Amino acid sequence: MPDVFKLQNKDIEGVVKGAHNFSGHSHNPLAAFIYRPDKVNFVNKDAEEKVILLLRKHPITNIRWVVLSFFMIVLPQFFSAFDFLPFLPANYILVIMLAWYLVVSAYIIEQFLRWFFNVNIVTDERIIEVDFVHLLYREMTDANIDQIQDVTPRVIGGVRTFFNYGDVVIQTAAAIPLITFEAVPDPDRVAKVLREQRVEEEKEKLEGRVR
Repeated sequence: MPDVFKLQNKDIEGVVKGAHNFSGHSHNPLAAFIYRPDKVNFVNKDAEEKVILLLRKHPITNIRWVVLSFFMIVLPQFFSAFDFLPFLPANYILVIMLAWYLVVSAYIIEQFLRWFFNVNIVTDERIIEVDFVHLLYREMTDANIDQIQDVTPRVIGGVRTFFNYGDVVIQTAAAIPLITFEAVPDPDRVAKVLREQRVEEEKEKLEGRVR
């Protein structure tokens, strides 16, 4: 992209940094909002394509499974304290405990990977939604920037308003007419960046600079 566009986006980057400590040029691989991330790659990425935004669901959305995992971890201690299985040999109880913690570990890993790899990507050429269902299945939906017709940020409810996260609904002229960035941090800022990219793409077309 031209240097003029980069200068125009300095203000955007500054506001994003001030709004969230997990945004900006972050080197934190667990960040939920990363503006112009370093060394981000994905399937079918063009050599000259530049990533503008990398988004995940707001970390607060993990609270439910984190709390559930905590109770699953302490549950065997509860049964041990009340001695619910006195008739079983100690070796059997040990095997049951190990199997239980194996299941809990698998659940925690699956939930974390689902949050980590379910990402939304905005590049200077397109928008991409990656749905990571499990280790053996994922879906990628994309649309070119110039196919974006409308961008609508939605923040509904007290919790989302307080933590400033919500959905960004993107209407496109692509095969998939509606792409939704779900529960992402600072949806208004995301929508603004998308509009900036669409304007820049239109300017490139007018100036004959489209790759």
